[in-house]
Amino acid sequence: MPIVSNHTFDEITLGQTASATRIVSAEDVRLFAAASGDFNPLHLDPDYAAGTVFGECIAHGMFTGGLISAALAMQLPGPGTVYLGQELKFLLPVKIGDTLTVELEVIDKKARRRLVELDCRVTNQQGKKVVTGTARVMAPAQRETITVTLPGSRV
Repeated sequence: MPIVSNHTFDEITLGQTASATRIVSAEDVRLFAAASGDFNPLHLDPDYAAGTVFGECIAHGMFTGGLISAALAMQLPGPGTVYLGQELKFLLPVKIGDTLTVELEVIDKKARRRLVELDCRVTNQQGKKVVTGTARVMAPAQRETITVTLPGSRV
């Protein structure tokens, strides 16, 4: 099981970066639909999606937003991070089978409330930006290391 450590507010530096990569599967999209309640046929029905401007099913925009959230929570700053806000701009559709890379970069720090602002970019396997934005988080004050276990798994 993976072990993950965070970066405390005092350890974080301007310009610090982190990245995470994931291949988008049809199962990811189905699970996101079930968890969010968004059953738009554009995401789930190939026949419907074939008649749209995209020509095929695409992932929910907020699925990609969720990948940013995961990178913040698990990498930079990491466990103990409190997500305060996010601005996102959706630039290109995300298709089943796309390989997405989330890139985070610290662009501002404010000691009051341990606020950290991060530039967020998500690119596909062709290096094209699919989402850009800025996240605001409260970084943890204490160093933590956690063992990641999936729900329903036994330790």
